[in-house]
Amino acid sequence: MSSCSQEEYLQLSGLQHFAFCRRQWALIHIEQLWRENLRTVEGQLLHRRAHDESQRERRGNLLILRGLAIQSSTLGISGVCDVVEFHASPQGVPIHGEEGLWLPYPIEYKRGKPKTNQADELQLCAQAMCLEETLCCSIQEGALFYGETKRRTVVSFDSALREQVVSLLQEMHQLYRRGYTPKCKPTKSCNACSLKELCLPKLMKKQNVSAYLRSAMEEDVP
Repeated sequence: MSSCSQEEYLQLSGLQHFAFCRRQWALIHIEQLWRENLRTVEGQLLHRRAHDESQRERRGNLLILRGLAIQSSTLGISGVCDVVEFHASPQGVPIHGEEGLWLPYPIEYKRGKPKTNQADELQLCAQAMCLEETLCCSIQEGALFYGETKRRTVVSFDSALREQVVSLLQEMHQLYRRGYTPKCKPTKSCNACSLKELCLPKLMKKQNVSAYLRSAMEEDVP
């Protein structure tokens, strides 16, 4: 991918939406539509605790930073890491205000439990790639912490996962520049989606949701 200007950056968190459902991503990030449900509220509360920037912990050879802002001009994304553990290591990088060298280990917090798709793994890998670009280091793995299981799932950032991150982000940038919302491909996951009442797959064959909502509002005006 060629470098992007900051005006062209997409939200890193959108990669998880895109991997889960391209239409969901477009409704949120292109058409600016959103609707809360219990799952999204629980997820926000979990992330709010993880993003408490006032919490900076030091435990011997372990430094923990929360709510760390990241970006990548190569990938054209920006976002925030829930938690990044820095482990003292000769292969690490210097950190302002700390002695020695530190190797970053990103951790993303998710409600629920591990999924059958790789949406969460892709988001975490993208975070690692942003950290690598910013800190000029190599990050081999990170972890996903699920609120339902209360356990970490280790994620290896292998070449296949990295290539998928790049491929999906290229597609996201293309769709965003076109302002195009993909057609719906119904799955079982649709029932749990907070946007199912806005998605309207049977009605959206020839227009996007925003256009449909505008026309519906105009019809209601006396």
